[in-house]
Amino acid sequence: MKARVKWVEGTAMVGESGSGHAVVMDGPPEAGGRNLGVRPMEMLLLGLGGCTEFDVLLILRRGRAEVTDCVVEITAERAATDPKVFTRIHVHFIVTGRDLKPKQVERAIDLSAEKYCSASIMLGAAAKVTHDFEIRDA
Repeated sequence: MKARVKWVEGTAMVGESGSGHAVVMDGPPEAGGRNLGVRPMEMLLLGLGGCTEFDVLLILRRGRAEVTDCVVEITAERAATDPKVFTRIHVHFIVTGRDLKPKQVERAIDLSAEKYCSASIMLGAAAKVTHDFEIRDA
């Protein structure tokens, strides 16, 4: 896997994935940025959300669950001093579908968190990562 980040100006950068997709990153105005894109540390949280949601949806679909929507909301706390690493991350799943069983959703989330989601497991080595969920009827 490869990635490339090219400085544009100020604190703005364009990141390009090995698969050819690009994203703009920038710093906040107080750090000299123009707020042109997502912050690099936010990208880590977005990656975590995408990684774990992918797993959970795949596991639920394989279990023939009728999922019609899934949203992952992530909140995080960072250390007050440099390096300002994440110290706590909470991942909240909102899973919508027909006749979803709480045990099935919980199992999918646990499997992602403990076995499949590389981002969650890697970030969990530095921060306390917690998960919860709610089920909504479609």
